[in-house]
Amino acid sequence: MKRTGLLLVLLLAVAGCGQGEVPVPGGHPTPASTVSSPAGGFNGTDAAWVQLMIPMIERTLPMLDLGARQAADPAVGRLASSLATAHRAELARLTELRRAAGLSDVNVHEGHDMPGMVTASELDAMRSADGKAFDGLFLRCLRDHLDQSVLVTRGERGSGADPRALALATDVERSRTTQLARLEKLT
Repeated sequence: MKRTGLLLVLLLAVAGCGQGEVPVPGGHPTPASTVSSPAGGFNGTDAAWVQLMIPMIERTLPMLDLGARQAADPAVGRLASSLATAHRAELARLTELRRAAGLSDVNVHEGHDMPGMVTASELDAMRSADGKAFDGLFLRCLRDHLDQSVLVTRGERGSGADPRALALATDVERSRTTQLARLEKLT
């Protein structure tokens, strides 16, 4: 199955289409009762995007903060600091969208190590690394996060319905594209 097809299946599953448990990558189903039905103009894709992007960003922030403090290359540290600020602003907007849609603040991805989410073991490895080894690991994880964010956000832009969610998705995609270009200059 192509990545976009897998993304659509994931978005529909997380949005609560179907009954019983919602399947997610890694074989850890989420009880459907924890997946909220969106309110207003939000469709399932909008809800799934918000509920996925929030934990993706929350998992990335500790890595960005670590990169700002620990990077060997000052340019990597500046990139990490800049992205941390941008990600926090996006997180605030996503949290407001979640509230406006009437979605639960339960993290339906708790415990899931999904593409684009920094794992505990990756963070531990970064904390133990220094110099160029740290920078290399940090940049690889950052690229994975940015690439997956773009992929998921394009799914929202293609299938979402709520104008506020679509506007934020446009902003996020533009931001991630710029961030990837900045990353590319460092690698």
